[in-house]
Amino acid sequence: MTSTETTSPGAADAQSAVGDRRRWFALAIVMTAAFMDLVDVTIVNIAIPSMQENDGASDSQIQWITAGYALAFAAGLITGGRLGDIHGRKRLFLIGIGGFTLASALCGFAANPEMLVASRILQGAMAALMVPQVLSIVHATFPAHERGKVFGLFGAVVGLGAVSGPLLGALLTEWNLFGLQWRPIFLINLPVGIAGLILGSRFITESRAPRAPKLDLVGVVLVTLGLLMLLYPLTRGRELGWPLWGYVSMGGALVVLAALVAYEKRKTVRDGSPLIELSLFRVKSFAAGIAVQTVFGIGLGIFFLVWTLYMQIGLGWSPLKAGLTGVPFSIAVSVAAGVSVQKLVPRFGRKVLQTGALVLAAGVLLYIWESGHYGLGIAPWQMALPLVVMGVGMGLIVAPLTDAVLSEVPREHAGSASGLINTVQQMGNALGLGLVSVVFFGVIDDRLGAGGAPVEAGLGQAFVDGFQHALGWVAAVMGVIFLLMFALPRRPAQHVEGVSDGQPGSREEEREPVAVA
Repeated sequence: MTSTETTSPGAADAQSAVGDRRRWFALAIVMTAAFMDLVDVTIVNIAIPSMQENDGASDSQIQWITAGYALAFAAGLITGGRLGDIHGRKRLFLIGIGGFTLASALCGFAANPEMLVASRILQGAMAALMVPQVLSIVHATFPAHERGKVFGLFGAVVGLGAVSGPLLGALLTEWNLFGLQWRPIFLINLPVGIAGLILGSRFITESRAPRAPKLDLVGVVLVTLGLLMLLYPLTRGRELGWPLWGYVSMGGALVVLAALVAYEKRKTVRDGSPLIELSLFRVKSFAAGIAVQTVFGIGLGIFFLVWTLYMQIGLGWSPLKAGLTGVPFSIAVSVAAGVSVQKLVPRFGRKVLQTGALVLAAGVLLYIWESGHYGLGIAPWQMALPLVVMGVGMGLIVAPLTDAVLSEVPREHAGSASGLINTVQQMGNALGLGLVSVVFFGVIDDRLGAGGAPVEAGLGQAFVDGFQHALGWVAAVMGVIFLLMFALPRRPAQHVEGVSDGQPGSREEEREPVAVA
């Protein structure tokens, strides 16, 4: 509750300082939660051999340990964002991080692969409640003129999370702490989650939509069904030999999603409380940014999986060696993300993002050349240059892109918009993972031919060829992104100099978040 009492200037300054500290503490808490989720998405891949060796997990179970999380996460993101708008972003964040921590404990103490699969699905569902609130809390807590700096930090967290997962998973698995093999990759979330739950309840300010809509249950069913019909065949298609029902399911998903759009239009007219706020797509920056996010997710989905397989199977590197190789990329992303939002975007606008797409493409092409030039004898230090170039390009995109997508979104729809952003990122990644079967494994199968066990060198060279082919597709995706970015605003709204909340010319929604004492 806000107070109407009059305070002296000194007292007001003191309260402002306290409020300033509280929101930066809150930012640290939600960023830590976002980092925990990003790490958890990738940390499992490194530990898969240990799970198979020590617990007898089948190939199908291994598939579901990774896919179950992604499916539950993607299917619940839009609903999680809307629930935050309705019931309070702080409340949903705390429920999400508490449930994520509990699910992590269940994963770590899983008695068998079946329990681990079920726990991973629960973990993904809880992440779907937690993650959309991160951007929503930032959007509702920080004034427009400060969000550039905040999204720069967010971009740095994304960069660190993208590579820290494999590295951390490699370290924890190889250390075999207390003889627990792979289990510490999940148990490490416990102290982080508990701290986030305690500190979040203390420092995060509650906010929700000024006019809280009712939850659209029909919309929840349609969006969940549509996404599952699309993502399930993509996730398991290659394992099952791309059966006919998979194509039927993906085609049916388009019908279901079209029905969702039609229903949401009627729902908006009838009572004004749809699950997906379709009016957001009339905001040019949001619509264009969503398209870029989707295509960007495809490129990243292809690269990170192919890169891991290339190093560990094609080159025969250990998980730790592969994880350490990615450190230059992670550092480059973090540095470039901070500089792009705080220094470059306010001056050059969307040109920074377009430059990032071209730089990332240049790094990919350099990586293709090096992998062919050095072949199976390539060393980690020789990969450093293309990885740094790629990291700079990614850093120039990832933080300003989030800023641009949300820059003109009204605050009461921040949760819905955040859920959509995360959903299309996951959909893009899933599409990229599906394409890996064609652009990577397809090339490997062609090189090795049908039947016969290849010699080690033959297998390695096939992986090099597949890696080069897949990266060619990634470079092409970056070219598409460069063109799509022409539809973004020349300069995000909060970077217009001299404009802040409440001032003339600001595109920011006038309504403030509801503060709860």
